[in-house]
Amino acid sequence: MYIEVIKHSKKWVTLSTISFIIFLGMFLVKGLNYGIDFTGGSLIQLNYSKNITLADINKELDSLAIEIPQLTSTARKVQVSQSDNNVIIRTAEMSDKETEELLTKLQTLGEYKLERAEKVGATIGEELKTSAIYALTIGGLLIVLYITMRYEFKFAIAGILTLLHDVTAALGVIALLGYEVDTPFIAAILTILGYSINDTIIIYDRIRESLRKKSDMTFGEVLNKSLNQVLVRSINTSVTTLLALVAILVFGGDSLRTFTTTLLVGIGVGTYSSIYISTPLVYLFEKKRDDKYEPKKDDNDDSHPEEKIVV
Repeated sequence: MYIEVIKHSKKWVTLSTISFIIFLGMFLVKGLNYGIDFTGGSLIQLNYSKNITLADINKELDSLAIEIPQLTSTARKVQVSQSDNNVIIRTAEMSDKETEELLTKLQTLGEYKLERAEKVGATIGEELKTSAIYALTIGGLLIVLYITMRYEFKFAIAGILTLLHDVTAALGVIALLGYEVDTPFIAAILTILGYSINDTIIIYDRIRESLRKKSDMTFGEVLNKSLNQVLVRSINTSVTTLLALVAILVFGGDSLRTFTTTLLVGIGVGTYSSIYISTPLVYLFEKKRDDKYEPKKDDNDDSHPEEKIVV
């Protein structure tokens, strides 16, 4: 299979720009649903001496939510580990009296050992937000520096614009779904940066190798051929990863929902963008280089052209 991507570079870049604007709009209009890690709150971890189910915990919390609004179903987050009977409850910040009342109520389910009872202030939450922004910014700058040193600056610009599209897609979808954003979400975004740029680097490597060889092809044809040479590999790698993520999403529980969904969207969109955004952008930035690769015609060449499927 041979697909024509470079020939339709303007169409792909235009389509991607429209999708970027849509994802950005979803993010700006809806906004992210920040979790306790960023807004501040209380965290309680208990270890029960017997098996406890999520339904048992929720029943007790629902009965107490009338007196303590922070324990309503929409304001709390509960994780139950059946393997070691650990229970983690995250809520908006509660007073010491409310925390004691909660701990007393949960004793009705059985004996437990209090592992942790912590408060995360709003100031710490703001510091986490700032640190997350710094991490993403520094990561992006290092990627630009790496690609510039290994390839060319215009390749780096194309790569970073591709990453911006992927991250915005993940942010937009998570904002639209209203999933709670916590610290693992930042890890998912950084993972998307690494995974997406890896796909792009594979294509860039093949382009660089092809440009070093003597060729009858134009610059655009070299890009298109290089892309097609690694296309199947990129798709197969991404599909394998996506299948694993789907399994985690289905069987991993609510605690991993935001993290897994973010990776699913980011890696899925990243596979598309590394093919249909990064390479077309390089071509549009360097289109004048087509003049440097004038094809040589051989009248005695009876070979049949390679079959092409136009996409």
